[in-house]
Amino acid sequence: MELRGSWRLVRWRRINADGTESFPFGEDAQGTLLYTDDGYMSAMMTAANRPGIEGVDPLGGDPEARATAYSTCLAYSGTWQRQGDTVIHRLTDSLYPNWSGTAQSRAIEDRDGTLVLRTPQDGPGAVVNEIVWTRPRSAPH
Repeated sequence: MELRGSWRLVRWRRINADGTESFPFGEDAQGTLLYTDDGYMSAMMTAANRPGIEGVDPLGGDPEARATAYSTCLAYSGTWQRQGDTVIHRLTDSLYPNWSGTAQSRAIEDRDGTLVLRTPQDGPGAVVNEIVWTRPRSAPH
């Protein structure tokens, strides 16, 4: 499966060690994943129908309203490299600061043309994130 290009989020599902599952931003979450020809990547996922923040300054407004809105978004970027059935995201920037400067490994599965990325299960009790992406039908103009 070719990773280069753009992808739209279908579903982000978290699978707990006991088999229960959850959808961090709801079953109708939205997002975009980009893999460029020159080795850069960017990912953003958001809940649908996010609350607005009063004002025009993304750093202004009520701090509690900003925290609520920004907790319904996950975004990161960096470089990418494919190694067989795994893609490594080397993050330079992340909304979650603990990920900046880290390498994030994702197992790749081609499920009838959709891209399924899974986080590794690191030990007993670990949560696996399964993120499903599809090619957009066409870019909006």
